[in-house]
Amino acid sequence: MEKIVSLCKRRGFVFPSCEIYGGLANAYGYGPYGAELKNNIKQLWWKKFVHDREDIVGIDGPILLHPKLWEASGHTEGFNDALVDCKECKKRFRADHLVEEFTGQDLEGQLEEMTKIIQAEIKCPECGKQNWTEARNLNMMFKTEMNGISEAVYLRPETAGAIFIEFKNIVDSLRPKIPFGIAQIGKAFRNEIVAKNFIFRLREFEQMEIEYFIDPEVDWEPLFEQWLQWQEEFALELGIKSNQLRRYEHPKDKLSHYSKKTVDTEFAFPFGTRGYEELFGLAHRADFDLTQHAKFSGQKLEYFDAVNNRRFVPHVLEPTVGLDRLVFASLVAAYAEEEVKGGKRVVLKFPVKIAPVKVAILPLSKKEELTKPARELFNNLKTHFICEYDETQSIGKRYRRQDEIGTPYCVTVDFETLTDQAVTVRDRDTMEQERVKIGELEVYLKKKLA
Repeated sequence: MEKIVSLCKRRGFVFPSCEIYGGLANAYGYGPYGAELKNNIKQLWWKKFVHDREDIVGIDGPILLHPKLWEASGHTEGFNDALVDCKECKKRFRADHLVEEFTGQDLEGQLEEMTKIIQAEIKCPECGKQNWTEARNLNMMFKTEMNGISEAVYLRPETAGAIFIEFKNIVDSLRPKIPFGIAQIGKAFRNEIVAKNFIFRLREFEQMEIEYFIDPEVDWEPLFEQWLQWQEEFALELGIKSNQLRRYEHPKDKLSHYSKKTVDTEFAFPFGTRGYEELFGLAHRADFDLTQHAKFSGQKLEYFDAVNNRRFVPHVLEPTVGLDRLVFASLVAAYAEEEVKGGKRVVLKFPVKIAPVKVAILPLSKKEELTKPARELFNNLKTHFICEYDETQSIGKRYRRQDEIGTPYCVTVDFETLTDQAVTVRDRDTMEQERVKIGELEVYLKKKLA
């Protein structure tokens, strides 16, 4: 964990936000390579689940939504986590996490039980004292104001709401055939009691979510299993190994009141006591959302099946994933340390599709006779690939730097290039080098990066 966090800051993937002011409550920003990695993952997800499918369309909804939406969804009253304070050091903790960490018990939602255990058995992890408040609920929505609106307005705590309110517009304008889905990538905001573990749990984060509408009379179990497989396939495309994933089905007594089934696909993140934490989620939400929004808005949110002359409220399967968690998981999966000639090499072995930089152009020296053709090569290749030009330090140190940012191929322009019109291409993973004619280089790289 510490090695990955250090690498992310040192190489420009992820920075602690507002560091010059002392930081801000586990807030992070993405540096140049982190932004590229994040965007590559987004584009890959959008292609797989929107562009390559006929049954899913994409939208981009607003962050500020009508306050009644959150009343309808239950967020205004029920979007809570359990909070407990240490009276001695004033440190705040999420009560259910504290209990689970120290006892292994999952008591989410049971405030009295959590209070009893915490006050009787648990010492503060921060100061070691045992002087607690009672566990109490804290609503996690961020409240703000809007001119012309008298009631409180909230930053959306999830992207799903913006999808459900556009259901009628999508059906009316596109006339999709059921089953169909609506996808969205966007920011969400949760006033977490404890934001921690790097970019795993943030107060401002990005979700990639689909609401997949189905006929309530169909057998949904095979489709549910198919969605689990599709989510896991996507994880593998990011370089995550199958042995780093596992499924966790929520027990019936822990399900949301509207859910028929919820399964998390968990990843072996390098923290915590459980060994695995949620990466993807998949829930059968029945008709709860559309029924609630119809009730609170007074609008009919139904689907008409012209073939069978039926009108009904669709049920919903909801596959969802946090983009920041996917970035984190991709970094963990890609990170490797290798012994090379008596030294240690740190390398990020990203799949080429998500690597922030695809090709690095490296002149062997700073002499103009090499930098000039190297610059020309860089200018030609950058129209086809995300490229980086680097002429500082020794060639060995530049190779190591490119290894640490996950660049699949380094192209070295050396003195032989001046006579044979060829360059040396180095493979990141094998470190093998191959001599390639400059005139054939573009085609060579396209094949390698396809």
